[in-house]
Amino acid sequence: MGLDGQRLDLPSEKFDCALSTFTLCTIPDPRAALSELLRVLQTDGAFHFLEHGRSPDPKVATWQNRLQPINGRIAGGCHLNRDIAALITAAGFVIEDLRNYYGKSGPKAFEYISAGVARKVPAS
Repeated sequence: MGLDGQRLDLPSEKFDCALSTFTLCTIPDPRAALSELLRVLQTDGAFHFLEHGRSPDPKVATWQNRLQPINGRIAGGCHLNRDIAALITAAGFVIEDLRNYYGKSGPKAFEYISAGVARKVPAS
C-alpha cells in the first residue's frame, strides 16, 4: 500500500490478524501505527511481529544509543534502540507469546530480535 502505517485507510475492526516484520524500527511514529493496527483488528485479533530493537543488556543498549544517530541516517530512519515489547503493550495489545534472541548475521547492537504474537483484547 506504500504506507508508513501511521494512517490506514481501512475499516475499523475488519481484520483477524496483522503482520509486521522489521518495520516498527523505521516507522516515524510507531505509537500511531500500532494504534491504527489496534483499530483495524477485530477483538481477539492477532498481531504477529518480528522486529529488531533495544537490547536488555546495558552494554549492548549503550552501543545502540551511540550508533543510533548514524544508523538512522544511513539505514532509512531505522531506530536500533526502540523497545518493541514496550511499544506494543503501551498501544493496548496483550503479548501472549514473545521470544527474544540475538541474530547471527552481525554485531549484537544490530541483532536483538523480538518475535511473537500480541492480541487485541476486549475493552473493559
